[in-house]
Amino acid sequence: MITIVSDTHSATGHELTGRTLNAVRNADLVVHAGDFTTAAALDAFEAESSRLVAVRGNNASEAVEDRLPADRTFEENGVRFALTHRRRGGGTGLELFGRERGADVVVSGHTHRYLAEKAGEVLLLNPGSHAQPRGHRPTHIELEPTAEGFAGRVYDRNGEIVEEFPVEGLES
Repeated sequence: MITIVSDTHSATGHELTGRTLNAVRNADLVVHAGDFTTAAALDAFEAESSRLVAVRGNNASEAVEDRLPADRTFEENGVRFALTHRRRGGGTGLELFGRERGADVVVSGHTHRYLAEKAGEVLLLNPGSHAQPRGHRPTHIELEPTAEGFAGRVYDRNGEIVEEFPVEGLES
């Protein structure tokens, strides 16, 4: 399982609770779309995760910026992911970012609000914020492997399913 989170905005720790904490602990891969804020928060995530793929956000301290790139690309279960915190141009900017990297899925953060939406050939995912939802629900995304890619679900921290969606690679 892949657990996707973003926008922790913590000076001291991971700020994980409920279903989100369990999902991070049980994931084969944790993807964080930026804004740990401090190295202490990044260290706390690394301690809870068996494998962490992350980028820095616009509120990263210098210590976090030194450890994490602004964006990255990776593959899991036949699906190519492009990860960033934000891109100018909204959905169009994110779609172009994904197409430039040959990605099936673009994962971003910054808005503190979840999103699972197709933009052309690219699926845009934003897990929202598990820690500082800023008036939205505290959410994260879980991806369970399937033969075609992944079955995706947005969960709130209490474990309620907010939305379900498929995630498929280009060969599917």
